[in-house]
Amino acid sequence: MLTVACSIFELLPPSMKRTAASFCGRNGHPHNRQSVRFDNKRAKIGIQAGEYHVHGDNIVQNSPDLLKQLPNAIDAAFNSYTKQHETTCLADTRIELLDEIHNWADGQDERRIFWLSGLAGTGKSTIARTVARHYFDKKHLAASFFFSRGGGDVSHAGSFVTSIAVQLAHNVTVSRPYIHDAVAERSDIASQSLRDQWRHLVLHPLSKLDEQSSYVLIVDALDECDNDNDIRIIVQLLAEAQSLERLRLRVFLTSRPEVPVRHGFGKIADTEHQDVVLHHILPSIVDHDIGIFLEYHLRHVGEEHYLDAGWPGDAVVKVLVRSASGLFIWAATACRFIDDGLFAEERLRTLVEGGDSDSTATPEEHLNEIYDTVLMASTQTSYTTQEKDKYYSILRDILGSIVTLFSPLSVGSLSRVLLLPKQKVDRMLKDLHAIIDIPKDPTRLLRLHHPSFRDFLLDQKRCRANFWVDEKQTHQKLLDSCIRLMTTSLKQDICSAGAPGMLVAHMERSQVEQSLSPELQYACLYWIQHLQKSGAQPSDNDQVHQFLQKHLLHWLEALGWLGKVPEGVHAIASLDLLLRSNQCPSLSSFIHDAKRFALYNRAAIEQAPLQTYSGLVFAPTTSLIRGTFKDCIPKCFQTLPQVEEKWSGVLQTLEGHTDEVSAVAFSPDGQTLASASRRGLLAGRPDAGVGLVGQHRQAVGH
Repeated sequence: MLTVACSIFELLPPSMKRTAASFCGRNGHPHNRQSVRFDNKRAKIGIQAGEYHVHGDNIVQNSPDLLKQLPNAIDAAFNSYTKQHETTCLADTRIELLDEIHNWADGQDERRIFWLSGLAGTGKSTIARTVARHYFDKKHLAASFFFSRGGGDVSHAGSFVTSIAVQLAHNVTVSRPYIHDAVAERSDIASQSLRDQWRHLVLHPLSKLDEQSSYVLIVDALDECDNDNDIRIIVQLLAEAQSLERLRLRVFLTSRPEVPVRHGFGKIADTEHQDVVLHHILPSIVDHDIGIFLEYHLRHVGEEHYLDAGWPGDAVVKVLVRSASGLFIWAATACRFIDDGLFAEERLRTLVEGGDSDSTATPEEHLNEIYDTVLMASTQTSYTTQEKDKYYSILRDILGSIVTLFSPLSVGSLSRVLLLPKQKVDRMLKDLHAIIDIPKDPTRLLRLHHPSFRDFLLDQKRCRANFWVDEKQTHQKLLDSCIRLMTTSLKQDICSAGAPGMLVAHMERSQVEQSLSPELQYACLYWIQHLQKSGAQPSDNDQVHQFLQKHLLHWLEALGWLGKVPEGVHAIASLDLLLRSNQCPSLSSFIHDAKRFALYNRAAIEQAPLQTYSGLVFAPTTSLIRGTFKDCIPKCFQTLPQVEEKWSGVLQTLEGHTDEVSAVAFSPDGQTLASASRRGLLAGRPDAGVGLVGQHRQAVGH
């Protein structure tokens, strides 16, 4: 093992030269007491106490547990910590439907997919949790993924396949070695297309198992995935379970009957999936089950409030069942509303009188009515008109933020985002337990009990003006808050790493959490998405421009510590596209240069975030980023290297071909580049920093 010297740098690929250089001072001596060793025979670089191997042009850490390399959405599983209080079906309810599902899963039915669709509030997720619990206890649950709009990692498909693979390795232990092998074979699998991830991490490992067992995969609320194209792809991928010959993988999927899901199933033969529409089940069966649900929960409410035995009585339950109009979410909201506070009987009377007033109302109108009732009950009747107006304004800000956030926050974090005292937010929410899950632990996250409340608040036709949330205006307010948080908090070396070569892998997670508060992390991850959703048109020298001119590098460094550099590169690329048709030449030029800088330095920032500032040394002399942040160039660079005047035409190098490239082509939209050789096909989106999108392992026809 030899100490890395400048002469050895010439033996390394270009990107590794920069990485190795970042750990060494002038003349190649170890910098900041970090041991950097190069093994010429085995092409390995040892950094600090860890060992890394060369993979293409990258330096990759050797890891004993390869599953840790896969992004895992911790809230995806049916039994995740955040879902521990969510209910399953009560005994003697959904009997016929659950029997049908079990017969399909346990029998010889050739249809591998069971699609349970239904309107909002009909109980799809509760049924999915019940099925998941049943097969988990029988040790025949492959995995579960419960989508949730605004739920962070479970609101999109980015971690869908990798999370399933991680669960699969734990639940079907015989598959674990094959999944390990798959990750070892393609260390960048998480950056590849959903199709390649699915086949490499799920189908191929399962196809190698000899057992004739049957396992169930649960996918809930697919319609809440935030990308319609991903929804269609997921449906098609799930259908590939049909190709497994020995092991049978059953897929139980729930969703609203939305267009993307229907289109996805439209490309699958009817003989490959079984469909049940919840709101088409006989009303008498659904009403019977809702009646049992109400009797069970109201009996507990009566006990809690010391009411007479038998309260509230069969006649009242029948009125409530009629008001529910087949929606379990109405019944659940009603029970929480009645139980919340001191006046259970008065609240019950309010709902009963409302149910008697209009027997012709639609299910949606009944749902509107109960949400409106809960919101109105939270308003103090003693308020003056001026106080009510102020109350409604603050409540709209709080509720609007909760329903439009891309990932949930705690009460404390939300109060700091909105610049409101935490005590005031607590008081505003204390009577809204019926519609918002408000944990006793102030560090836990606020969540909606049901996504239908979001639909209600954002629909001006359904929600009265006092509570209606202007979605674009709310996104603008959250954008302003994100920029304020980042402007006041971000700085160079925010985690006090000290050594410029400190690796993310060696930084204590507690130090990152302490240095980057939850609300600051949120701001770093989602501010550009709020800008896009606000519909605002950025302009030269506006708050976005000013923020980037001062804090772009601080933001990239923070993303490095959070392990979210790819998301940042993609966000910059999307902002670059947004500005192309906008009349802001200065900001547009700055963003375009920032994209080139981020793409060029991505690998180094991902491994050692403080190398963000060292990246300035390698930027072209005319780079706007280099010129703007020249004072941030590390002082250890006494002599700067010679660099090009402008960025080269190379956006990104796509690796993977083992033979001469014979053909190259762009997709019709100009976003994806494909290259082919005798041994395979590569495709990627180099301008967005996405990397490898897809790859065939065998020869393909031209």
